[in-house]
Amino acid sequence: GFHPESEESSSLLQTAVSVLQRSYLDSTSQDGFQYSQATLVENDVFLSELKAFAQAKEAAGYSQEELEETFAFLLFDNEDEAKEVCQTGLRVNSSSISTLGDPAKGVYISRYADCLHPRPWHHGKSGYIVICKLIKGKVKVVSENHTSSYTCPSPGYDCHVAVSRNNLPSKTSHSQAFTQSQYYVYEVSNGSTAERPRQICPYIVI
Repeated sequence: GFHPESEESSSLLQTAVSVLQRSYLDSTSQDGFQYSQATLVENDVFLSELKAFAQAKEAAGYSQEELEETFAFLLFDNEDEAKEVCQTGLRVNSSSISTLGDPAKGVYISRYADCLHPRPWHHGKSGYIVICKLIKGKVKVVSENHTSSYTCPSPGYDCHVAVSRNNLPSKTSHSQAFTQSQYYVYEVSNGSTAERPRQICPYIVI
């Protein structure tokens, strides 16, 4: 049936907001953010590649849990940057973070919707969040590496996450929380690294 634009976009906004709110690190964030205007990213190439990735990994014996679609988040200051990622995908060499893996061989994306930047969000600031679908695949926990010899993608895995430090004092700096809650995602085949890992698919810009 035909739905007026506004109704459709408001239900998309509700979908987006519920995804974001389920993905907060800090429960006080529920009241701290206002979202307006959600746009569905419809990129058939990325969707079919996400599906192809899932099928290939299923054939390789991955569990349903490893193949499950989850969400991850990117933050941009301006709409053009957000749109560009939706058109060209999240590509290697796009991150200034390097603690979980070589930024030239993989991409970084945030696990939490309220921890998207090394510096805290200040009052009145706005930006564009790209919600992506993510298939984590096989996840390897790695120690953070602050040296200049970067950690390489691990053979047989698809994603690195930082060692969880749940015993950290609550005064963890925002930037530490940010780095520790990143996924480092990569796709390596025949020894070469994909320019754009297929397992991340831009979904909604909000």
